[in-house]
Amino acid sequence: MDVDLRKLRYFVAVAEELHFGRAADRLHIAQPVLSRQIRALEDEFKVQLFARTKRSTELTEAGRQLLDDARPLLASAEAMRRRVVQAARGPKTFTIGFMPGITVTPAVRAFGAIHPDVEVEVIRTTWVDQVDVLHDGRVDVSVVRLPIVQEGLSIRPLFEEPRVAMLRSDHRLAGKPEIDIADLADEHLLQPPDAVPEWRDIALELRTGQAKPVPEMRSVEEKMEHVAAGSGVSIIPLSVATFYQRPDVAAVPVTDIAANKVCLAWMASRRSRLIYDFAELAVTVDWTPQT
Repeated sequence: MDVDLRKLRYFVAVAEELHFGRAADRLHIAQPVLSRQIRALEDEFKVQLFARTKRSTELTEAGRQLLDDARPLLASAEAMRRRVVQAARGPKTFTIGFMPGITVTPAVRAFGAIHPDVEVEVIRTTWVDQVDVLHDGRVDVSVVRLPIVQEGLSIRPLFEEPRVAMLRSDHRLAGKPEIDIADLADEHLLQPPDAVPEWRDIALELRTGQAKPVPEMRSVEEKMEHVAAGSGVSIIPLSVATFYQRPDVAAVPVTDIAANKVCLAWMASRRSRLIYDFAELAVTVDWTPQT
C-alpha cells in the first residue's frame, strides 16, 4: 500500500488537536473535507484511528501507533524536499543550528576558510526544536544541549559548562555566592524535573504530590519573565544566564549538580562531506563560554 503523505499530515493535525474543527482551521481546509480524508485513511489501513463521540475525539491504539510512526516519516519527507530545493538553488549552502548562550562564530569562520565557496547560514534553536531542525532538514548540523533524544543522530561532544539557579532578585537566596541543590527543595522548578535530576530527588512538591504544572515556554526570554514574576526558579547553563542578564533576576551558582553537556549532532543517515568536515573542525574550535 502506498501511503499518502497529505492524508498523514491531516491525520497528525487531528491527532495533535483532538478536535476536527481546530485541525481543519490549522490546515486551512473545510472540516467536511478533513473528515472525508481521515475516513479514507482509515479505509486504507482498515483500522479505526479515532474514537469519536459528540463530545470528544480520542486516538485509538492504532491511532497512537500511527502518530508515533507518522511524525518521523513526515519530517523525513520534509527534509528530503528541503535538500532537493537547496541542491537546485545553488550555490552550496550549509546551515548550523545553535542553542542560546552558544557562540558559533569561531566554527563558522574556520569552516568558511576550508570551504570558501559554501554559503554558511545559522539558525538559533530552542529546547523544543533543537533536534526537530535536524529531522526536518532545516539545518545540516546542530550544536545541542543534552539531554536530547539521540535516536537516528550522530553525536560528538564539544564542551561542558556549569549551571546556575535563576531566582527573582529579591529571593531569599539571591545574594548568596553559591548554593546546593537542597537549598531549592521547597521551590517550584520552571522546567521538567528530568532536566534537573538532582532537584527531582529532593523536591518537596514532588514528594507531597503537589507539583504545579510547568508553563509552556519556547524561549529563554519567556523563562526569565516567569522567574522575574516569582512563578518559580529555573536551572540553566552559565553562558545562557550571562547572555540574558536582567536586573530583576539573579543567577546563583549551584555547586552539586552535573554540568550541561554541549554536543554537535547531525542525522546519522547523512553522507555529506561538508558535515564530516564541520564535525572534524568542531572539536578543534575553542567553545569556551565567554562569561
